[in-house]
Amino acid sequence: MEISSSKSLPENAYRPLKPGESYEPIVPAGSAMQEFTPRSVTLGIVMAAVFSAAAAFLGLKVGQVFEAAIPIAILAVGFGYAFKRRSTVLENVIVQSVGAASGLVVAGAIFTLPALFILGLPVDLFKLFLVSLLGGALGIAFLVPLRRHFVKEMHGEFPFPEATATTEVLVAGEAGGQQAKVLVSAALIGGLFDFLILHLQAFAEVFTTRSVWLLDRLAERSKIVFKIDVLSSVMGLGYIIGLRYSAVICAGSFLSWFLLVPIVAHFGAGSTSVIPPVTGDALISGMGAEAVFRGYVRHIGIGAIAAAGILGILRSWRVIAKAFSFKAIFGGAKLASGESERTDRDLPMTVILAGLVAVALVAWAFFRFGVLDPSAKVTTQSLIALLVVIVISFLFTSVAARAIATVGTNPVSGMTLMTLILTSLFLVEAGLSGKAGMLAALLIGGVVCTALSMAGGLITDLKVGYWIGATPAVQQRSKFLGTIVAALSVGSVLLLLNKVYGFVPGPDHPAGQVLAAPQANAMAAVIKTLMSAEPVPWLLYGTGALIAISMQMIGVPALAFALGMYIPLELNTPLLVGGFIAHLVTKSAGPDEKLASARNSRGILIASGFIAGGAVMGVVATVFKYLATDEKFASAVGTGIPSFFAWNFGFGEGKGSELLALGAYVLLAAYMYWDARRTNGEA
Repeated sequence: MEISSSKSLPENAYRPLKPGESYEPIVPAGSAMQEFTPRSVTLGIVMAAVFSAAAAFLGLKVGQVFEAAIPIAILAVGFGYAFKRRSTVLENVIVQSVGAASGLVVAGAIFTLPALFILGLPVDLFKLFLVSLLGGALGIAFLVPLRRHFVKEMHGEFPFPEATATTEVLVAGEAGGQQAKVLVSAALIGGLFDFLILHLQAFAEVFTTRSVWLLDRLAERSKIVFKIDVLSSVMGLGYIIGLRYSAVICAGSFLSWFLLVPIVAHFGAGSTSVIPPVTGDALISGMGAEAVFRGYVRHIGIGAIAAAGILGILRSWRVIAKAFSFKAIFGGAKLASGESERTDRDLPMTVILAGLVAVALVAWAFFRFGVLDPSAKVTTQSLIALLVVIVISFLFTSVAARAIATVGTNPVSGMTLMTLILTSLFLVEAGLSGKAGMLAALLIGGVVCTALSMAGGLITDLKVGYWIGATPAVQQRSKFLGTIVAALSVGSVLLLLNKVYGFVPGPDHPAGQVLAAPQANAMAAVIKTLMSAEPVPWLLYGTGALIAISMQMIGVPALAFALGMYIPLELNTPLLVGGFIAHLVTKSAGPDEKLASARNSRGILIASGFIAGGAVMGVVATVFKYLATDEKFASAVGTGIPSFFAWNFGFGEGKGSELLALGAYVLLAAYMYWDARRTNGEA
């Protein structure tokens, strides 16, 4: 017998709990509401297959990866109305859990695996499938024991911006009424605003101080430039993150862009030779602020993320030890058998441990017999590969989870780059270099990258399920099912894209048609350098590590600060804008806590709508871009249709366009503040 659920999130869903207070999800723990059904599984598998292929194709073709979780949640709600029996909210959660594996596996795959084609290394479907599957399985297995800590015990301590937006979509779809109206209205406004930028080019996406006289000269001479991305979706993320974390993130970004970039530019201006880690003929004197950041300062950010992650692991060692303790391993099966509440039931630790052992054995056999060339040291090299995969995935799982919980962004590229560096050093020391070393290092990097991407995505899913009242064990099984489907889809799409378009210009692949794959090209360049015994920028990494340690010593959240140092400035500054709007909305209620809570809740709905609308329109704009520029599509349907998809205002560049973007952004921020205050606190 089903127990009816409430139609909105409880008042204490987003704040820390008071002493003695508990959180009750929308669907109570005692509910028998349908969850893991043929309908939800089938829809989820279809979503995983379709979005895996679409995300891989568009991400490599256009050079832009879109997030699949929110569009899938919206589709799940929509399809739920198409059946005679309307889908339950828990079925929609499972559809989203299975389907969203697509974006996570794709992110791990396309950051690294196309480098195999770029470097001319041997590759086949089995390798591509197994790398994605092993990485996804590791991410799930290492994250499951940490679920209770991040999701339940730390309730209200992390903003979980992406999980918040996904939850609001699912809840509004279930509840309808005023919540749905607010969410849909915000999604339409935010989606239209972002579509005007991304496809119609009504104004620029990024405002920079280069568009302002005098400040333009400051950017040119001193390499000091301010940037802000005006997309509504990023502002929505900032609102949910809140002022505190947004300020810390931006502080890290300001340190990188307003102090470190000018210092590097100043002291490197007189150099007449290229300073590593930059290669080629690029002198610092000829670099802009962006090039200095990418070439030097971002490495400091990578070091800061690594150090902040290690500090977080050391601070959480009791939690990690408890999660993998003897009691957890041999007591988990009883808890999972039904003695614990349904909403607090994970996969048994015996199953997790057995899965980890199986993954480790398969990974070792894969590297030992399927990757490495027979040699005197092949056993040593295969053990190194296995240890790197297991240890780094284990250590950085909590880092990925904490990053997603804090800012909604998983710095997998930075952690994967660190993995590639360490792997290459170990393998070269063990006597493996050249193409064989490149192949091994990239496959190891692919496994780790996918594991970290999956860990960050799974913690988002589990938080969504916690707020709504799903069964964690069911979500965890669902995610593994989605991983299998996504791994098969991604490998097939990569081989197809290499055959049709290619990653390297050649006789069969004209330069104008090859896939961009920017992240994979960067990884390929790093691997070639490391396997050629080029120096590693340890000084830059060490500088970042010292900065992170210093932040921790003075009580500043080190990982949030480090993420700010690494993520581009234009993506951090709108977080501060959104966080400041959230602060003003809450303060506008004065001492009335009930009114403040109501206004903040409405603001979260609006922010979630901005994120959802921006996510959907980001997919649409990416598809339009492909249809407008792909020569094979044009030859198949005629030139008229691609011209239709290519139509835009053409105002997306130039100083005037940036100033127009700033004006539109101010109006959007004012609307968000005004609309969030449009409640008197009544239900």
